[in-house]
Amino acid sequence: MTATRRLRREPPAFRAVEVRRVERVSPRMVRVTVSGPELAGFTVEQPAASVRVLLPSSGATDVVVPSWNGNEFLLPDGRRPTIRTFTPWRVDPEALELDVGIVVHGGGVASEWAASAEPGRPAAISGPGRGYTVDRDAPAYLVAGDETAIPAITQVLDAIPDETPVQVRIEVAHADGRLALPEHPGATVQWFDLPPGAPPGDALGAAVRDVDLPDGAAVWAAGEAAAVQRIRRHLFDDRGLARAQTSVRGYWKHGRAGDGDDEA
Repeated sequence: MTATRRLRREPPAFRAVEVRRVERVSPRMVRVTVSGPELAGFTVEQPAASVRVLLPSSGATDVVVPSWNGNEFLLPDGRRPTIRTFTPWRVDPEALELDVGIVVHGGGVASEWAASAEPGRPAAISGPGRGYTVDRDAPAYLVAGDETAIPAITQVLDAIPDETPVQVRIEVAHADGRLALPEHPGATVQWFDLPPGAPPGDALGAAVRDVDLPDGAAVWAAGEAAAVQRIRRHLFDDRGLARAQTSVRGYWKHGRAGDGDDEA
């Protein structure tokens, strides 16, 4: 019997863009603004959505748009393109601009690109991918994540009704990674510094375990894949939360430079 390969849904086509601005919003976070006529019609309806960013291949300056083979993107020579996934932090449909936030940690293609990006440099984007539907009827919220989730956290927090109590818990590798968040009258924000040598998500997991969640509370969390998997098990197994109450997503994997499915 011949095995059949299950085809994946083709992502939205890539739109050509170029870097317009680069801003270091903290010692560890760079906001890159891309723009271009092909961003016309690009809209993001939900918070914490995703966008694929196609970067020049190593050693190249131009961007070669890959083709979809039914399972993945491939370049004409058969190599996998350099694609990273980020939160579309800000979209300006009139200026045809899109912002993404990239944590610069001294390694990885995305970090290197963000650190060296200059106005006029080419890129391409595909998306948006699915976002998060805020439960406006939830009696309370827990919003948690690490540095890579800060752009998405700002959007989720901004979308939660003002009258809803929100506990925000964020882990940063260094204290200088803290950023201003949107004002929310019901929010209590706590930042947790990851101890030197501790695995990513260690402080975040402890913070989530210590949170007092009222019945029916909704949870949104994102960060390092193994860490959020432990958070997911805690929420389901220890607290007995229903899956419909939670959205827990892995944005990156410790020890891996990243692939087309990693987020930041």
